[in-house]
Amino acid sequence: MYNQFSQEFYWLMPVLIILIIWEAVWKLIAMWKAGRNNHLAWFIIIAIINTVGILPIIYLLMQKNK
Repeated sequence: MYNQFSQEFYWLMPVLIILIIWEAVWKLIAMWKAGRNNHLAWFIIIAIINTVGILPIIYLLMQKNK
């Protein structure tokens, strides 16, 4: 059974690794900017909630002009 699963979903591991790296990069950038701008609430929310980079990107876009 394990061999059948691994043969059918061999592509899943690279996709998961790419998503983990994607999330980590956006999260670190957004947390760094939130920390520098003294936005404690945003810092905590970004640290706790995993959204595959969506929440950090929203924060960065909202704070782009400031």
